[in-house]
Amino acid sequence: MFIILGLLGFAAFITLLIFMMPKGFKTTLNEIGEGKPALVFVYDPNRAISPSQFEQMNIARDALGDTAAFLSAQLATPQGDQFIETYQAKPAELFLFNRQGQAVERGYAPKSAEELIRWIQKTE
Repeated sequence: MFIILGLLGFAAFITLLIFMMPKGFKTTLNEIGEGKPALVFVYDPNRAISPSQFEQMNIARDALGDTAAFLSAQLATPQGDQFIETYQAKPAELFLFNRQGQAVERGYAPKSAEELIRWIQKTE
């Protein structure tokens, strides 16, 4: 009986952890200019700021739902490197694109979820 309860408790714990994990960010960048604002974070896995910026982006995404695209331009990937070259982007930089795909804001991480939400709402 205790074994069954223990296994059920463990399964519930694992399920809870899965639901609490942050959702990933698309790195394809093809949502820029597709009819909704797009926030792009230039991701460098070697920068300590990256995980906390992703956390703030997740909070903003949860608050805004699917009204904006939250994307990542990762260093050393074809699309990420192309984005970095096109916009002369630096690691840990954030870009905001309007619905038509024009870059309207750029700045460096960290930015709080509230700042990101204000940025995105200015494009509407």
